[in-house]
Amino acid sequence: MSQNATHNLDTEAQAWLDRLDPIGEERGYFEPVGKHHSAILTDEGPDLIVTFESISGIRAHDPEAQPLGFEMVAKNGYSNLCILAHGDTWFRDASLYGYFDRLVDDGFFEDFDNVVFYGANMGGYGAAAYSVAAPGATVIAVQPQATLDPAVTGWDTRFKGQRRKCFTDRYGFGPDMIEGADRAFIVFDPEEEFDAMHASLFTRANTTMVKCPNLGPRIEDSLRTMEILQDLIETALTGDMMAADFFELYRARRDNGQYLRNLLTRLEDDGRVVLIEALCKNVIERTGGGPRFRRRLKEIQTHKSSQDAPKADNETV
Repeated sequence: MSQNATHNLDTEAQAWLDRLDPIGEERGYFEPVGKHHSAILTDEGPDLIVTFESISGIRAHDPEAQPLGFEMVAKNGYSNLCILAHGDTWFRDASLYGYFDRLVDDGFFEDFDNVVFYGANMGGYGAAAYSVAAPGATVIAVQPQATLDPAVTGWDTRFKGQRRKCFTDRYGFGPDMIEGADRAFIVFDPEEEFDAMHASLFTRANTTMVKCPNLGPRIEDSLRTMEILQDLIETALTGDMMAADFFELYRARRDNGQYLRNLLTRLEDDGRVVLIEALCKNVIERTGGGPRFRRRLKEIQTHKSSQDAPKADNETV
């Protein structure tokens, strides 16, 4: 089935999708959506997670990996609708518009008690854009683009090859599409310039900015490493998640190597020697510390010792 739905996939990606096809059928259905997307439904329970993922994004973690929603269904018995992009589509495709139209017409989302739309980066855009199909849902968009329409975000020099896609027709401007959501959480690192500029366009009253300094350009990977991504989505399924709930989970960053390295880099760029010393001591005491933290602490302590050493008798003070 998937062979008829794909377009320009390399051999390995095609083989991965072919293996996923019967798995999807066993779980509920695997449906090609035009040439560039697939929809995989697992109907297991009254709470639904709608994930927007890509073949390359999934396989970047593990060549044999399965969609994020599969993990959560296996663990907790949630229902999952995975919208799978076969490439860098930004989920802009008339066939996909029609697919969501049919879901709305069939009252699909009304059958679930709680619905969460989730995605990161390109998937974050997709989660925001298509959440309009399920009023009252919760949206978690990690580093989403608001649009790639050059008339609006021409300042973003990334994704130049995707600007030719139409972002001005249906399911288009992400910030407008989340107006019907109960709550939307935009997760980003304010130090990442383009991510922060896109986030600033999500200004609706139902939207909460979740700022994660020092996580850098790969926030979803860090949330996975911290083992809090699934907990975050599960909390949103309760329907009453607040920013405080995220930051309670986010305390796990204190043990995340990438976050700590990014923090050290930022402190070094700012010349905050006292804070660098405190950070290195804290990391070493709690985790044993990596070589970078031990080396930096030794440099600071060596420098302080040389400054505190008694002056020679013939040295001018």
